Amino acid sequence: MNKSALIQIHNLICQAGGKTMLDMAHWSVTAGERIAIVGHNGAGKSTLLRCLGGFVHPSRGDAVVLGRQLGPHTPPKALRQLRVEVGQVMQGLHLVQRVSALDNVLMGVLGRRSGWRTWVRMHAAADVAAAEAALSDVGLLSKADERVDRLSGGEKQKVAIARMLMQRPKLILADEPTASLDPLAASEVCSLLARAAAGATLITVVHNPSLLPILADRVLGLKQGRIAFDLPLAQVDDRQLASLYRPDTSATEVPWLGPLFVESPEAQS
Repeated sequence: MNKSALIQIHNLICQAGGKTMLDMAHWSVTAGERIAIVGHNGAGKSTLLRCLGGFVHPSRGDAVVLGRQLGPHTPPKALRQLRVEVGQVMQGLHLVQRVSALDNVLMGVLGRRSGWRTWVRMHAAADVAAAEAALSDVGLLSKADERVDRLSGGEKQKVAIARMLMQRPKLILADEPTASLDPLAASEVCSLLARAAAGATLITVVHNPSLLPILADRVLGLKQGRIAFDLPLAQVDDRQLASLYRPDTSATEVPWLGPLFVESPEAQS
């Protein structure tokens, strides 16, 4: 394996309910890369991100993420430690709806802080200043005291990105960060995410191909849990992406292509 890689996968298999969700022989990511994952629904995109983030145990094989080896028997403590180091913007956002945007952003430091003060929201002045700076970076400082359940979908995504910034992560995983957003809001959120990832490695599940140039310089295509293609963005074209959604298109018909561009239910409607 490449010792300089930030992520290394070797014979990784993830199963659920007896079904193989992900089957990857070899895959690696170096620091600073920006990778988009595309593919049909059920291709294994979200499973891959959840595995890299320490939320899914591999059934077989292993993955090394930020120097931590993940396998079928990885101790829960090691998985918790990994989650602290990986910034995530996932579907559903996992924001606390009835507290302020600022309080949600401050939750980004929970993994690096201990003690009762954290739970009663007695935050250090330095943490509050950092949270306000993160909200300013995403253009939402004016809504710092606003309850999250009163924000728009795009504003909630910005809160999630600001919370992720509080972690100061080396690796950022984003699972369809523009789901349910209109095109203008989606483009704005992706631009913010790309800027927020400066200096970090960014891996994003993407369902809208027009957003690929904003988020990625490399595209991983997944089909039925396996790598269909792994190419520089400049080598990915419309024909390749379209072939991922045709169940009657086989790998032999397009031997150099793979399957992995996925549309969300919203995009398909």
